[in-house]
Amino acid sequence: MPCKVVLAAEVASNYTSEIKSEVSQKETKPRLVGFLANDDPYAEKYAQSSSKHLAEAGLDFELRQVPRESLEFAIHDANQDPQISGILVYYPVYGDDRDQRLQDLVDPTKDVEGLNVVYNGKLYGNDRYLDEEKTRKAILPCTPLAVVKVLDHIGVYDHGLPYGDHLRGKTIAVVNRSEVVGRPLAALLANDGAKVYSIDINDIQIYAREQGASINSHTATVTDLKPEDVIPLCDVVITGVPTAAYKMPTRLLKKGVVAVNFASVRNFEPEVKDVASIYVPSVGKVTVSMLQRNLLRLFNYQH
Repeated sequence: MPCKVVLAAEVASNYTSEIKSEVSQKETKPRLVGFLANDDPYAEKYAQSSSKHLAEAGLDFELRQVPRESLEFAIHDANQDPQISGILVYYPVYGDDRDQRLQDLVDPTKDVEGLNVVYNGKLYGNDRYLDEEKTRKAILPCTPLAVVKVLDHIGVYDHGLPYGDHLRGKTIAVVNRSEVVGRPLAALLANDGAKVYSIDINDIQIYAREQGASINSHTATVTDLKPEDVIPLCDVVITGVPTAAYKMPTRLLKKGVVAVNFASVRNFEPEVKDVASIYVPSVGKVTVSMLQRNLLRLFNYQH
């Protein structure tokens, strides 16, 4: 059976009309400010794409380019500005622990990326709500959430299983363990019942719930496994390595695998289509849709 190629635009279209409709009914439009404090061309491309698609949805967007040494002050000012509904910082800024400090400086009520310590705690603890009444959902990082939506769209999630366990029985590899995308994505998938191999340049960790554990817990275990040990076992392989030099060897993929790439470059070899049942070359437009949804959600909470 030939490989089915699923484009991000197909998945994003499910949300576009809903977002436009809700925004069109508002007298005041949600306003997002994006801070670009690095010279990463992919971050700038994402900023341009964000601006275009937010405008199409009727949302206001302003990009502010600032020296990274001034970013803390810029975030503080945006936190205090009642005209700003959401704040987005394009990472990496420093590429080390200082980025986590910046993430925690963003007011949780304006954090469209869900990277603040408040949302981090919710994500890794599998607590999906901000209040006991469960009327306000926590904000999830846009790209990990986009990958989840893509997997749901193509049928990887099994809604015949109990809520919170829709990935039970699935083995998934995530090749990237950044604090912004790879690690939270692995946690989200493990929280939904999958066994996840989190792969980075240093090691491979296994994210999984212990047998019999409640759906609120998963563990991360460091292993001495190699990619060639685990990739052939995986039903789904998700890549996010931000360099064109990296390619996932097609020979390691099992027949019928679902292959998803969220990197700004293609991580799979062209031959992936000879092996995969479904191939998703990018998730960028779904990420923008999740950004819009998060901004709209925060705006509604603020009002």
